[in-house]
Amino acid sequence: MKRALVVGGTGPSGPFLVNGLRDRGYTVAIFHRGTHEIPEIPDDVEHIHGDPHFRETIDSALQDRSFEVVIATYGRIRILAESLAGKTRQFIAIGGVPAYRGYFNPSANFPPGLPIPVPETAPTVQTEEEENRFSYLIANTERAVLAAHPNGVVYRYPYVYGPYQLLPREWCIIRRILDQRSVMILSDGGLSLMTHGYAGNLAHAVLLAVDKPEAAAGQIYNCGDDVQYTIRQIVEIIADEMHYKLEVISLPAAAAFPARGVSLEITPHHKLMDCHKIKYQLGYSDPVPAEEALRRTAQWYLAHQPERGGEIEQRLQDAFDYNAEDQLAAVYRQAAEQAQAFRREVVPTPHPYPHPKQPGLARDHRNR
Repeated sequence: MKRALVVGGTGPSGPFLVNGLRDRGYTVAIFHRGTHEIPEIPDDVEHIHGDPHFRETIDSALQDRSFEVVIATYGRIRILAESLAGKTRQFIAIGGVPAYRGYFNPSANFPPGLPIPVPETAPTVQTEEEENRFSYLIANTERAVLAAHPNGVVYRYPYVYGPYQLLPREWCIIRRILDQRSVMILSDGGLSLMTHGYAGNLAHAVLLAVDKPEAAAGQIYNCGDDVQYTIRQIVEIIADEMHYKLEVISLPAAAAFPARGVSLEITPHHKLMDCHKIKYQLGYSDPVPAEEALRRTAQWYLAHQPERGGEIEQRLQDAFDYNAEDQLAAVYRQAAEQAQAFRREVVPTPHPYPHPKQPGLARDHRNR
C-alpha cells in the first residue's frame, strides 16, 4: 500500500493535491488542526488532527508513521522536514516567491526591483537584516528542507487563486460589481505583472514531482500559470464573466490606496517569475487555462460570498470606502482635464532609416 501525507490539505491547492494523489493510487492522510473541514476532501481520506507548528505536537500526532510521499503545504515546514527525516521516500515542501531578495524591499537590489523574469538562481534572503523576517524564514526553510531531505523538492508558490483563498483579491472586484460601482481604482493603470497560479494548476505542478521523483530530486521550482495577466486584465476578465463594465481610474501608487486589496500590495515593480525550469524538467503546462481559471474562481466566490466587513475583507485591507473612491475619481478627472490643457501638437518624426529614391546618392531626399 502506497501511503501519502498532505500537511494542510484544506487550503486552495489542498483538495487538488489530495485527490491527485488518490488518483495515483495512494492512500492519503491529511495532517491539520481540524479547524477547517471542506467537502472536497473524500471520506476515505484519514484526518490526523494536531498542530504542525511544533516538534512535540508533530511527533505526537505522527508518532512512528512512515509515508512514501509527504507534501507539506502548512505549518512550520522546517520542523516538519526534520521530524520526518528518514520516514518518507520523498518530501515536497511548498514555500513561496518572497524568498527572493528584493521581493518586499526592491531597494535591496540594484537597480531596485527584481530581475524580470526571476529565475530560481536569483539571490534569496540570507539574513534577517538583509530584508524582512518573513522572507528570511522562507529562504531559511528551503535550506533546512534540502539539508534534511537531499532528494526533497521545494516549490516556490506565487499568489494562489481559487476557492478557499485567505486573501481572495478577486473579491475586491466582485463585490464592487455586486454593489454596482461604475469605477475601479487601480495603481499605475493596473499594468504591473505579478505571477499568479490557479490552485489546480499549482497542484498539478507539485504532483509532477511525484510522477518524476528522480528528475525532481533536490530541485527548487518556480511555478505559476503559463499565461500571466496584469491586474487590469484580471479586472476585465472578471467583469466580463459577470456581464458588467467597470471604468478603470489609474492613480499613482502613492495615491491609489483603494487598490491595495486587488493589487495585494502597491508597488511599481514587477514580480514575474521565470517558470521555464519546471517546463523543461518536468513537462509542466496548465491543465486549466488561466482565463478559464479566473472565471471559475469568480463563479465560486459568487456562490460563496465572504461576509461584508468580515474577516476576509479585513485581511484584504479593503475598506470598500466608495465615498473616498468617488472623491479620488473626481480629483483624477479634474487633474486630467488640467493636464490636457497643456497639450501641444507632436512634431512629426520621419522614419530614421534612409529610403533613397535613386541609386548612387550619399544621402536620401530627407538628408538621411
